[in-house]
Amino acid sequence: MSIFGSIMAKLTGYAEAAAHAAGSAAAAVGAAVGIGSAHAAEAPVAPAAAPLAKVDVEKILTELAAKHGQPSNWRVSIVDLMKLLDLDSSLTARKELAHELGFTGDTNDSATMNIWLHKQVMTKLAENGGKVPAELH
Repeated sequence: MSIFGSIMAKLTGYAEAAAHAAGSAAAAVGAAVGIGSAHAAEAPVAPAAAPLAKVDVEKILTELAAKHGQPSNWRVSIVDLMKLLDLDSSLTARKELAHELGFTGDTNDSATMNIWLHKQVMTKLAENGGKVPAELH
């Protein structure tokens, strides 16, 4: 899987886990008030319009940063963003990500590449249906 694909998969996984937890809580409340689980199972599930449809990228990353227990500057740092998602954030991995996303600059200029990468990742997440605030892409 590509590095960007891994980023999308991690975000989707976190969103699905949160939705499952919310669904389990709703089912428990429904059971407590006498609504049978069969009714919940009958509810239609709409297919996602895009791989990240309805995934709130900012919310997920903010929650991960809070749970992580150490400072994270994921809003501007591709390294911090990748670390929050438990992905390899090494220079080699970032150069590979830059290649995947079409970076045409000098990959030895890591500061410029990192700024470009962060903006590009956020833009691509939004293009793939993720909810990303405009100021992040």
